[in-house]
Amino acid sequence: MPSFREDALHRIRQDGDFDAVVIGGGINGIAAYRDLALQGLRVLLVERSDFSSGCSAAPSRMIHGGLRYLENGEFGLVAESLRERDALLRLAPHMVRPLPTTIPIFSTFSGLFNAAATFAGSGGKPASRGALAIKAGLMLYDFVTRKNRILPRHVFRGAADTLQHWPDLTPEIRYSATYYDAWISQPERLALELLIDSQSDAPQSVALNYAELVRVGDEYGLRTEEADEILPIRPRIIINATGAWIDETIDVLADGPASDRAKPTVSGTKGSHLILANEELLKALNGHMIFFENTDNRVCILFPYLDRVLAGSTDIKVDRPERVRCEPEERGYILDAIRQVFPQIAIDRSDIVFSFSGIRPLPRSDAAFTGKISRSHFIHRVAGDPPQLCMIGGKWTTFRAFGEQVTDEVLAFLGRKRLTGTMDRAIGGGRNFPAGAGGLPALLSEEFSIAEDRAEHLALAYGSRAFELMGFCRDRSDDVRLSEKSPITAAEVVWLIRCEQVRHLTDLVLRRTTLAITGVIDADLIDAMLAVAARELGWLPNQASAERQRLIHELETFYGVTPAMLQHRCKENA
Repeated sequence: MPSFREDALHRIRQDGDFDAVVIGGGINGIAAYRDLALQGLRVLLVERSDFSSGCSAAPSRMIHGGLRYLENGEFGLVAESLRERDALLRLAPHMVRPLPTTIPIFSTFSGLFNAAATFAGSGGKPASRGALAIKAGLMLYDFVTRKNRILPRHVFRGAADTLQHWPDLTPEIRYSATYYDAWISQPERLALELLIDSQSDAPQSVALNYAELVRVGDEYGLRTEEADEILPIRPRIIINATGAWIDETIDVLADGPASDRAKPTVSGTKGSHLILANEELLKALNGHMIFFENTDNRVCILFPYLDRVLAGSTDIKVDRPERVRCEPEERGYILDAIRQVFPQIAIDRSDIVFSFSGIRPLPRSDAAFTGKISRSHFIHRVAGDPPQLCMIGGKWTTFRAFGEQVTDEVLAFLGRKRLTGTMDRAIGGGRNFPAGAGGLPALLSEEFSIAEDRAEHLALAYGSRAFELMGFCRDRSDDVRLSEKSPITAAEVVWLIRCEQVRHLTDLVLRRTTLAITGVIDADLIDAMLAVAARELGWLPNQASAERQRLIHELETFYGVTPAMLQHRCKENA
């Protein structure tokens, strides 16, 4: 039986005509692909690396309304973001969950005129936000969500009450405010689930990783990682969803010389984050995100993430798109910020088990202060035959709405009518997600007689899709765990490879699982996963060795996980 990829390439060889081709398999490109395919269009999505492996794999892992956008006057963006946040809480409850968020406040009146300065055209650094400015923003936040409210209203506290809840916070605090947003456990997996849903709901369309659209004279072709051939592709319209690389993609695919093109459309900023293993800090958060200002007035975050602490972020302008990593000075910046709000807790660079960084593809801006650059999104059209629709800006929270916006423009161009929407369409493991006492882990434990930690892992990673996975594993030996440190089994890895377009060991470790980001991965676990993948994918010894080296290089170069750390983790658990 041919694999999904073999079957997809066979179909493309037979017929290279597509209503639309989406370039870029990040969350915005995937959202557009999914919505377009659901309208009955024949759509091709190509991603030159793995799905959701660029900026979409490097967010703050928040699904939020954008409280701080209010002082930029972006009320429409906040309203849209809050609507989309609430939708994701309903549609993907296995991965998107409420996050109580507390703001430590150190003054009363500061920051009242930030919004006024923005309206007057200032792109400079805002003043520190005081109690009255934050109160006004939270009242607006609550007002926007007054209808069909699903999260609690905000609460204000004085210093004494605040320190009762968070005794390790700096004693300089004068007030605090708590409101609710949401967090996403595994954004890379949620993006993948959108594609898996599309395979079932719209089989006429195709999404391929490790593939790219190339220009061949006046024509287009598909080039894949595994083949020298270029398959002819004839799109009626192209959606450019390549994020920070949008302008480069325009130049590669558009007609005429690059000098004839318009000014750049994207203004990238680099955001870096740390994952910390610090039990004292995790306990001090008391289940909340702490949302605070650093000394330069940039917003920083700290929140519990998969038994670790996620801390971020930086916001640094970049001149050109490239793959980025969290540099030592950024690590220092984030750790120093944590020490300001939790001065009594010892924070050390050795607490860092993982770091990640990405370029935010923001709309072009001349603002001196990066926090003033809009997080909104819009479509930029590039004339040609076929034309390009470029997805400029956007953020994880608003992917569904942005995909819908692009689809409506494509439908208008093609003269087609919308058949369905996505606002009420559950995503992946969010379908039939059980509520009530015990929830999904209890159901999985009962039906499949598995250990509690295994059931909890399956529920967290796959939602209701865990039943499909365990149906696959039940016919195999599913009691072979790859490591005592992880409940992942060999049969589960085989299922991931067969069902989720895994082509490389990096796909498994960095995006299909949380082994790397939580600091669980070590040298022994890498070898155990490699053995399973090599058998399933038919890698010869030299190819398997190359896959291992590729992963080790990725971890060290872009995620701050050195070979010495991988070996040390083995010794710690020996």
